[in-house]
Amino acid sequence: MIRGTSRYLSQIYAFTDMIVTMVVFFISWWLKFEVFDINAEHLPFQYYFVWFVILGFISYLFGFLLGFYSPKRKKSFSYEVYKIFQIQVLSLLTFLSILFFMKEMNISRGFLLIFVSGNLFSLGIYRFIVKNLLKVIRKRGYNKQYILILGAGSVGKRYYQNVNLHTELGYEIIGFLDDYQSEHEKEYTHYKPILGSLDVLGDLLEQNIVDEVILALPLQAHEKFGKIIATCEKAGVRAFIIPDFFDFLPSRPSFDHFGDIPLINIRDVPLDELGNQVIKRVFDISFSVIAILLTLPIMIIIAIVIKFTSQGPIIFKQERVGLNRRIFTMYKFRTMNQLTKVESDTQWTTATDSRKTIFGSILRRTSLDELPQFFNVLKGDMSVVGPRPERPYFVDQFKEEIPKYMIKHHVQPGITGWAQAHGLRGDTSIEERINHDIFYIENWTLLLDIRIIFKTVWNGLINKNAY
Repeated sequence: MIRGTSRYLSQIYAFTDMIVTMVVFFISWWLKFEVFDINAEHLPFQYYFVWFVILGFISYLFGFLLGFYSPKRKKSFSYEVYKIFQIQVLSLLTFLSILFFMKEMNISRGFLLIFVSGNLFSLGIYRFIVKNLLKVIRKRGYNKQYILILGAGSVGKRYYQNVNLHTELGYEIIGFLDDYQSEHEKEYTHYKPILGSLDVLGDLLEQNIVDEVILALPLQAHEKFGKIIATCEKAGVRAFIIPDFFDFLPSRPSFDHFGDIPLINIRDVPLDELGNQVIKRVFDISFSVIAILLTLPIMIIIAIVIKFTSQGPIIFKQERVGLNRRIFTMYKFRTMNQLTKVESDTQWTTATDSRKTIFGSILRRTSLDELPQFFNVLKGDMSVVGPRPERPYFVDQFKEEIPKYMIKHHVQPGITGWAQAHGLRGDTSIEERINHDIFYIENWTLLLDIRIIFKTVWNGLINKNAY
């Protein structure tokens, strides 16, 4: 049975987004020209209305192009917030470009600020309410989608367990089909039953409401996949394949294509996408310029104190391993007496390290020695947020001792990171740091970067493990 509720729900989402945007437009007009600047001269309402209908059209065009209105029952709320932000930023940039080329630059910047801010906030709140309302409805047994699992082995059972851990998504397993067993082992008798062999799939899809079929079959059953998929498509049922080798995949994979050949990308890295790279780079440059301007007086004072309290250069330069394992020169305020290159590149700093200057200890403890790295960000060697870069000597050691260590080089290194925001600095577990770095790499969003920055500042720059 073909069920198109997801398609209709997506259309409702798009229509409701339009209603919310129009309400925000009217409120923004009222606030700007009827409350804040009631006596100010401004262009007529009709002028603004026409242009913001165009902005609304651009937003929904980007929404459809970026898959915002595709079914996303399995997606988290943070994904929706990220998409809303991405769509609104791209739409605003496109809108401003059109205004520039049309030489229509008379729209109030204050109105534009109120409208964009209000739209982001309103769409986020509205989507949050809807998502939580749907969770409540689904927990009560409504708006369900029904799943049939092909294969009652370990992979099928694991998928069954995951579905039951997320009842708020509204999925219900109707049972299993399996060619090698007719009932579950004793410890799994509480699972939904095995309804028969794979041969009954066609009849079962005709006689029952099934929205998704999950192929959790071993590689030996590969020759059956074609017939199974054809049966599902004939019945109008979506089919998903869990690869039998998924236990060997280190993370959530994604699909790429080379010509007409599909490829499984073992690790899905959001920052591999050009759009995400542009967003992060714009944020890095903006944040670094502001940070340099705000901290410039502090950096000048630090430079003077270093110059008059110890011999050697003010800025310490050291090779680090960055994006794609490329070597770059990282800048820091010098905190130690002059060292040989071998000493600086191969020796770990300790809490009682005699090589540190008195002022250098203060800089390290407060993380002020890291301020010059904002210039690394402007150069493009680093990002504001990302895994902390390490010296080549230690990278060669860690990659042999710690599984997945080299994954951190899939993205640009950062001044602070998910690990550092959780206090993992200095003499702390490298394994824990790498686990945090991998989480960041696989789950990057601009909102996560902002959260890490706030968490770093909130927890304080002074850290007992920084020495």
